[in-house]
Amino acid sequence: MHVAVLGGGSWGTTMASLLAPRHSTILWARSPEVAKAVNDDHRNPAYLGDAPLPEELSATSDLGEAVAEADLLVVGVPTSGFRAVLEEARELVRPWIPVVSLAKGLERGSYLRMTEIIKELLPGHPAAALTGPNIAREIMEGKAAAAVVATEDLAVAAAIQKVVTRGVFRVYTNDDVVGCEIGGALKNVIAIAAGIGEGLGVGDNTRAAVMSRGLAEITRVGVAMGARPETFLGLAGMGDLIATCTSPYSRNRTVGEQLGQGRPLEEILANLHMVAEGVNTAVLVLELGERYGLQMPICEMIDRVVRGQMAPADAYFGLTPAGHELDPG
Repeated sequence: MHVAVLGGGSWGTTMASLLAPRHSTILWARSPEVAKAVNDDHRNPAYLGDAPLPEELSATSDLGEAVAEADLLVVGVPTSGFRAVLEEARELVRPWIPVVSLAKGLERGSYLRMTEIIKELLPGHPAAALTGPNIAREIMEGKAAAAVVATEDLAVAAAIQKVVTRGVFRVYTNDDVVGCEIGGALKNVIAIAAGIGEGLGVGDNTRAAVMSRGLAEITRVGVAMGARPETFLGLAGMGDLIATCTSPYSRNRTVGEQLGQGRPLEEILANLHMVAEGVNTAVLVLELGERYGLQMPICEMIDRVVRGQMAPADAYFGLTPAGHELDPG
C-alpha cells in the first residue's frame, strides 16, 4: 500500500508516522525545511518538537511526487487551505483511490464539510473522514487512542480501518459522515469556551456545564443537518469534545484559556504557530443555527468574544443557559 499524507503539521505528521512502519508512506509538507527535517533528522521540530519519527517515513515539498503512486490519499491540511490543495492535486491523483480528510471544520462561505469538497473536486473517489479524540503529541508518545473512520460505504470504511489501525491506535467505523464531521468541527468552538473558563478559574462545575450544554448545541445542529443523534455520544462527538476541552495540548482550549487570562486574540494566534479552527468556525455555526432556526447560546458568546465585541469575563456569565431548557437537548 502506497499512502500519501498531505500536510506537514502536527496531526498530518503523526498520522504519517503511524502509517509508515506498515505501508510505503510519503508526507507532503508545503515547507521544504519541514520536509528536509523529516528526511534528514527524522524529526518535525516546527510542530512536534523533538519527537522521533519512523526512519521509514519520507517527506517531500513536491506535491506531484507525493501523490503520483498513492493508493490512499490522506489530507491533513487546515480547512482554509483544503480546497486549494485538492485543486492542485486532483490532476495528479490516480483514479478511484480513496481520499481521507483529517481536517475538522467547515468551509467558509459554502458551509461544506471536507468530504463534500472531496466529492466535488474528485468525483468517483470514495471520500472519508478520520476523526475522534486524537491529541497528536500523546499518540506520538505511544499512548492509546481511538478514532473513527466515517464514509457512507462501510466496506470502504473497513478497508481504510485496516490500513490506519496500528498497535494501541484503534479505529472504528461509522457511516454517519455528517454526524462525525459536524462533531469534529463544532467541538472546537466549545473547547474555546472551556478554555476561557480555565483562564478565568471558574471551577470544574461550570466547565462541566458548558461542555455538556455545548454537546447539546452540537447535537442540535448535526441532527438538523441529517446526522444521527447517537453519533454525538461516541468518539466523534463526546469523545472528541472531552479531549479538546480538557487537554493542555488542545489548540482551541489554549486559545480560550489565554483569552480568559486577558491576552488579545491577535497576539495569541501569532504565537500559536498552528491553526485553531474554532476561531473561524464560531461564526459559521451561528449562521447554520440561523438557517435551521436553532438557538446556539454558547457559540454566540464565543463568536462575540473572538470578534472583540465582548470581554471573556463578561461573556462567561452567558455560557450556561438560564435553566428554562430541558436537559438533555
